[in-house]
Amino acid sequence: MVSPSSFRHNDALSDFYDARRKATFEAVLARIRGKSPTLLPYDEIRSKLGGIEQAHRELQEIPLDAIIGTVSRYNDFTRSLLPMNPSDGNRWANVRVAAETLEGLPPIEVYQVGDAYFILDGHHRASVARELGATHIQAYVRKVQTRVPLTPEDQIEDIILKAEYTEFLKQTRLDELRPGANLVVTAPGVYEKLLEHISVHRYFQGIDENRPVPYEEAVVHWYDTVYQPVVKIIRSLNILRYFPGRTETDLYLWITEHRAYLESELGWKINLITAAQDLSDRFSPKMKRLIRRIVRHLVDLLTPDELEPSIPPGEWRKQRVTDPKNPSLFNTILIALPGDEASWRAMEMALFVASLEKSFLGGLHVVSVRQSPPHDQIHKLKEKFQQLCEEKNIEGNLTIETGEVSRVILDRAHWADLLVLRLLFPPPLKVFSRLRSGIRQLIRLSPVPLLVFPAGGIPEFSEIVLAYGGGPRADEALFLATYFSSKHQIPLQVITVDRGRPGDNTLEAKARGYLESHNIPSARFVHQRGNPARVILDFTRYKSNALIVMGGYEGNLIRELLFGSTVDRVLWSTKHPVLICH
Repeated sequence: MVSPSSFRHNDALSDFYDARRKATFEAVLARIRGKSPTLLPYDEIRSKLGGIEQAHRELQEIPLDAIIGTVSRYNDFTRSLLPMNPSDGNRWANVRVAAETLEGLPPIEVYQVGDAYFILDGHHRASVARELGATHIQAYVRKVQTRVPLTPEDQIEDIILKAEYTEFLKQTRLDELRPGANLVVTAPGVYEKLLEHISVHRYFQGIDENRPVPYEEAVVHWYDTVYQPVVKIIRSLNILRYFPGRTETDLYLWITEHRAYLESELGWKINLITAAQDLSDRFSPKMKRLIRRIVRHLVDLLTPDELEPSIPPGEWRKQRVTDPKNPSLFNTILIALPGDEASWRAMEMALFVASLEKSFLGGLHVVSVRQSPPHDQIHKLKEKFQQLCEEKNIEGNLTIETGEVSRVILDRAHWADLLVLRLLFPPPLKVFSRLRSGIRQLIRLSPVPLLVFPAGGIPEFSEIVLAYGGGPRADEALFLATYFSSKHQIPLQVITVDRGRPGDNTLEAKARGYLESHNIPSARFVHQRGNPARVILDFTRYKSNALIVMGGYEGNLIRELLFGSTVDRVLWSTKHPVLICH
């Protein structure tokens, strides 16, 4: 006759075989997902993380889900503690039977690393408890101290990254020098690059300060003055939402590498904010941004430049995030330099603004695909550009591009805050000629404000004349005129033109209210009736060095083509530089 204990043992063996089948399925599923199906090896991980075992142990309840590894039985159990070794049947069944008796199961023994646990003794007890539906188990716990903690979700690739992070912290001591610093990454090999950044920073810090810089001092200086400013940009632009699953340190490296690439391609200085915005715009995997990039590319391919929609009013300003340490609007100024005398006068204008704004000046000389200028001509062009920059103590660089002039200028303007052009041929007043005008195309499509310098103009200004028409682009002109007047203490005069009922001063009241709210109550206002272009030209005719600030083309494309615009008529006749705003 079979004893009750034999029945219990056979039932337990049946449970073991069920658990083994589940273990096989779980292992296959884990491999399909690219994850480790077995418990992780404690000794290897402790070595990688530089763990230090504490001497004493404590008895406590631990969550079974938090057990991720073992000291010795790496291939005998899955990550969810299901048995994998067929020879373990009798032992597992005996533990299963004992679990249902009054004596129960003794505590297991584990090492604790962060929030994760590794079994030293008691694998079968933990496996049976899990199979019986328990969520916790009694354990003698010995803690292991590491610089980088583990979590129950960690896979082997996570351990490798944490091992690299541990080595990085050992070398830099950044966790001690800047407690709370979090430089977690999601890809291997990044910490080597960060160490290289620190070494390069230490080298240049030593040159700047003319002394040997201790390594730990360089680490702190790099973290405070290089790494943290980029992290602040990432947070202010909320870029992480476009790169799910990545970290701030991942993006720090991508942004700095992207900026280096852009600077190499353009030959200019690119600020970190611009590089961060471009990285987000170009490479975000989010569906909405992918679709936007595809649509924008198709529109660019299928629509002639002459008919492309202009930049929406205020878009250039929305894309900017001003650095609190350098609150200038125009950190990078682009000057198109054909190389004729008029363009050098325009460069003087660009240098004047760059001096006011402490800007970098990017020069651009576009060579037509049908031309091939002599090498010595290009050399002289670059030489003169550098000479003029050095005379004004302005940092700048001239690049040479080949292509269709207007298209190359517009492409480059995306990396600038202000575009400066010399004006030889104003937009034609005839309809069909206007459609083919290069300057009109630049005014319509420039992604940034456009400073147009006319032949015979004076390359500086000591007063600002704002032509305010009340439209969305005129509001951008009001913003820029206010900025220049307020920041650089330049006198401001505002022209408004009454095209409606006599005595209607709505535009003047709107502009006056805006200026007073920005602490510029001393602006002079001129309100007249008549043709706006004629009023602007008459008012500025006898001024010696004024800057005219006005909005770009308002209204739809057809209306602009048929009837022209105030901008075109002013450019035809003025001798003053004109800042055209979008």
